[in-house]
Parts: sequence; C-alpha cells; structure tokens
Amino acid sequence: MTQQKQNTSFKSLLEILLVSTRLGLTSFGGPIAHLGYFHEEYIRRRKWMDEKSYADLVALAQFLPGPASSQVGIGIGTMRAGVLGGIVSFIGFTLPSVIALILFALLLENFDVGDAGWIRGLKIVAVAVVAHAIMGMAKNLAPDLNRKAITLLALVGTLYWQSTFTQVGVILVAAGIGYLLYRNSAETTEGRLLFPVTKRFAGICLALFFGLLFLLPFLREATGSYWVAMFDSFYRAGSLVFGGGHVVLPLLEQEFVPTGWLTEEAFLAGYGATQAVPGPLFTFAAYLGAVMNGWQGGLFATFAIFLPAFLLILGALPFWDSLRTNQKIKGAVMGVNAAVLGILISAFYTPIWTSSIQAPMDFALAAILFSMLVYWKLPPWVIVITGAVGGSLLTLL
Repeated sequence: MTQQKQNTSFKSLLEILLVSTRLGLTSFGGPIAHLGYFHEEYIRRRKWMDEKSYADLVALAQFLPGPASSQVGIGIGTMRAGVLGGIVSFIGFTLPSVIALILFALLLENFDVGDAGWIRGLKIVAVAVVAHAIMGMAKNLAPDLNRKAITLLALVGTLYWQSTFTQVGVILVAAGIGYLLYRNSAETTEGRLLFPVTKRFAGICLALFFGLLFLLPFLREATGSYWVAMFDSFYRAGSLVFGGGHVVLPLLEQEFVPTGWLTEEAFLAGYGATQAVPGPLFTFAAYLGAVMNGWQGGLFATFAIFLPAFLLILGALPFWDSLRTNQKIKGAVMGVNAAVLGILISAFYTPIWTSSIQAPMDFALAAILFSMLVYWKLPPWVIVITGAVGGSLLTLL
C-alpha cells in the first residue's frame, strides 16, 4: 500500500514537472497572460481544481506581495501534491527562463554593452513595456480620486527622495492612508478555499518571512559579507513588490546600480531581454546575479528573490478565509497598490526614460514599439526583436 502511494506521488510530481515546464517554455506575455495559460491547462484541460478554488487562489496571489503568477503556480502544485508539488511546479515554470537569462548574462561578458546598438534598442523596449504596464495597472489600482492622490504622492516622494528606505516608507504610509479611507468600504468575498497545509506550518513560514525581512539588514551590516548583502537586496525586493514583476525594477535598480555592482546599461539590457523569454518577470534576478557572480550568482539571486513568494503563499493560504473578509486589511492593500503605481511611474522616468530616450529617433522607435504592443497586440518577443534591430539601425544613422 505504501509502495503504491509512493508510486502515485511520484507520478503526480512527474506530471506536475512536465506540465509546468511546458508552460515555462511557452508562457509569454507577463503575469496576466500566465494566469490565462494556467486556467486553460490546469483548470479546463486537466481539472486539477474547480473554477471557484482557482479564482480564490488568484485573488490571494493578487492580495500578497510577490510574483502573482508564480504564487498561483506554487499553490496549484501544492494542492495537487503537497509542498513538494509546489516546489516542482515552481521549478518547471521558472527554470527555462532562468537558464536563458543566465546564458544571456554570460554572453554579455564578451561585449561592450554600453556601445552596442541592439542594447540601445532593448533599453527602448523597456520604455514601451513599462508604459504599457502603467496603463493597465492604472485602471485597476487607482480608479478613484483618493487612490489617484496616493499614486501622485508616491510618485513625488520617490522622485524627491530616491532610496530604498523611501520606497518602503511610502508603502507603509499608503497602507495607513488606505486603511483610514477604505476600512469601511472594501468589498467582502464569500467562499472557502481548502488547502493541504496546516496552520502550524503556515505560521512557521510567516515567521520565517518576517524574521528574514527584518534580520537580514542587520546581518548585512554586522558581517559585511558580499553574499549576505546580495541575498538581503534580492530578498527585500521580492518581499516588498505589490503589483507584479514590472514593479521590482525600481527596487532592484536602487539596490545595485548606485552601489556600482553593475552598470545602468547592463541593468536595462537585461530588463529588455527578460521581456523576450517566457515565464515570470522575477527571473530578471537570475540575469542580475549572473552579471555580478556568474551562474552561481544567478541561481543564488533566483532563490533569494523567490523565497518570499514561497513563504507568503504557503503561510497565507490556511488563513485566507479570514483575511479576505477583513475590510480593514483590504483597505490597507488598496492604498498600497495605489502607491505601487506611483513607484512604477517614478521608475519609468528614472532610470528608464532618462537613460533610454536620448534623441528624437529614440522616442520615435519607442512610439512604434508601444503601438505594436498595445494596438496591434503583437507578442513581447516580436517587440524585443524589433527593438534590437531598430536600435542597431539607429546607431548607423
């Protein structure tokens, strides 16, 4: 009986690995598109979950900081085959883009990225992609005047005081404002999500999440270790990002470019390349880690930035039923999401716009790429290739 159970468990894990890897190789288009792929594959075709449970899981992933699509994938894998199933699901969905971006980073070591025309084009791709993200997020995250005001305050604050502590402070202040403004108006949700993780295990995950978040900066100062500092930077970025992978850009830029760990050109080139690969945008960390410390650094950075997503989704799911009906908590999150939009607009101006749009023809190429992405609905990899070719042509003019 035990042997049969082990065989069944192995088959489930293998099935999860194969399906999630196929999704990791083919899921272009960002987190919203990923959720569509997941729904088609996991819910409609394989019926691993019912529609209501999937909707509940997506709602929780949107509620928590971190990469929403990755957290949904982890949750589906965990429901299918326990915590090990969640790990396998994550590996399958994430590893293809991690490998691609590490290889890209290693190839860049042989080139002068500052002068390459295709790098110029990838930087302009980042302008089009982030502008599109801002448009989409603005409709959902700041639909009323109060949240537009929070967005504006976050934008002004992060542009005037440019530091990681400013971003954290803005998010905390926005949470307080959202709590005051929306504590009695947030909508409640009915329903129940069953999850095979005990509340004790979930509590350990949440304690570890907050413990690392607050302890790592002190360890960084006390030890002076390069690897501890690197882990702290990526872990903190993964812990504080509400709104999807695009928002991780300003947090990572503030951590690594001013400190001289990598150049702004290399940073934005990797961000452009990340748009060309399938899978989660958080794998941008694999590229950054590989630029700084080879393939070992790429894997280390990937682990550090995704660890908060694991701890939060495993820690929050057993408590989701009470969290999702708490109007005060939902009001605070509404304020945080509006501030995230302001942080993203701030990052759009600097470093993306200020370092990418240097001439009228740069703006013309950005307008073409934006139109291809928004109006013609072309896939991101087409935008990336067009941008790289366009940037090379601009250097010849």
